[in-house]
Amino acid sequence: MKRNCGMNELELNYILEQGEDYRTEFKEQCANLDREMVAFANGSGGFIYLGISDNNEITGIKVDNKLLSQVQDIAQNCDPPIKIISRKYKNILIVEVREGTDKPYRCASGFYNRVGPNSQKMKRDEIVAFVKSEGKIRFDEMVNRKFKKKDFDEEKFDKFLKLANISRVMDTEVILENLHTAETQFDTCSYYNTAVLFFAKKLDSYFFHTCVTCALYKGLNKVTVLDRKDFNNDIVDSIDSAMVFLKRNLNVRYEFDGSPAHKEIPEIPYEALREAVINAVIHRNYFEQGANIMVEIYDDRVEITSPGGLPKGLTKETFGKLSVLRNPNIANLMERIEYIEKMGTGILRMQQMLSEAGLPPLQYEFIGEDRPPDGLGFVRAVFSRFSTQQVIPQATDQATDQATDQATDQAKDGRIKGLLAFCSEPKSRAEMQEYLGLKHRRYFRLEILQPLLDSGLLVPTIPDKPSSPNQKYVAKGN
Repeated sequence: MKRNCGMNELELNYILEQGEDYRTEFKEQCANLDREMVAFANGSGGFIYLGISDNNEITGIKVDNKLLSQVQDIAQNCDPPIKIISRKYKNILIVEVREGTDKPYRCASGFYNRVGPNSQKMKRDEIVAFVKSEGKIRFDEMVNRKFKKKDFDEEKFDKFLKLANISRVMDTEVILENLHTAETQFDTCSYYNTAVLFFAKKLDSYFFHTCVTCALYKGLNKVTVLDRKDFNNDIVDSIDSAMVFLKRNLNVRYEFDGSPAHKEIPEIPYEALREAVINAVIHRNYFEQGANIMVEIYDDRVEITSPGGLPKGLTKETFGKLSVLRNPNIANLMERIEYIEKMGTGILRMQQMLSEAGLPPLQYEFIGEDRPPDGLGFVRAVFSRFSTQQVIPQATDQATDQATDQATDQAKDGRIKGLLAFCSEPKSRAEMQEYLGLKHRRYFRLEILQPLLDSGLLVPTIPDKPSSPNQKYVAKGN
């Protein structure tokens, strides 16, 4: 599609259909134009379309040297001066305002910031908080000069568009610009880091620190690693792959309600884990290259750790109640493909899911809070795993029959027959595991020992104290 000064009729119609948003403002004339410029410069930058009404209708404006000079003077009179690029398309003037590198910016009437589709004047306390919070330009909105068109994966982009329900009626570069993941000047497309994270053919060729590392440990400490995987294809794939790893290594119990199909119930709700992984990816500090996102499974817990600590402007007291985005472009794309929903509600949803599953509340640890603003901190989500007593439900008649059938099927297996013969005399759990050559205590108790107990094929020697350290088990009839 041939582009004219960065704009064509198809793109204009698309912009009109989308309407005003965080980085788009429509104005019929130049009144209060300095407020919009300041708000965009203090935010993430944006585009002002002169000659379009608030109702998304083209009213037109006379674009001549007088208007261009007036717009440039307005930008220069801001404090500090704001850099803009003005382009004409028919009877519309498009004013591109870059995110400022010398924030905060002000105009004659004060300091303004972009809040959703509106420019709002900041009060004194808000200005102070803004100055404290602005230390760096956002990583996801920076242009990556090394990333070229040949490195862009069109298949990944097509998959994203399908998930986001966006039709391919325009060139890739135009859609990327409207997604705020690229910019085009003089027919050359420059990609933001967001585009690299989502659509790079080989993400690890550009960023090695963006991977999600998953690990399974034996016991309660980082001593014996049973399994480890590093995922760094793209950040969406990293989330999906981390969930596959979690599902593969966490326990699942089954409930039977009399129907032919059984219901699988994970020991930790998958949606709660997925929400935590997504949060770690969206909110991590991508400027910090010395640490990865970690997803770690221990015998008693799952930990999901994100480098970077709390985003600036957020405290432990407001965590989970307010939404502060460290990487708004990443969050915007995740929202479009419905990986996240309403901002600021994720933690409450996770806590509700855990409560409904009968699990302890999700715990958060804030590591490195006493470090300076640019120092490395971490936010860690800690999920408790089911105990054996929680995993095995109280047996109904239906469940008991099912457990008997399951145990009978096991008894047909040579290993289980051998185990029952081995338990002709009382044996401890450890002795039975050693006999079977099984290292995973939880797997043994859930998949082998408990069904045999439920069916009556094994009997505890201390039935009134099932958790006694002296507990042993003997085959029925011995």
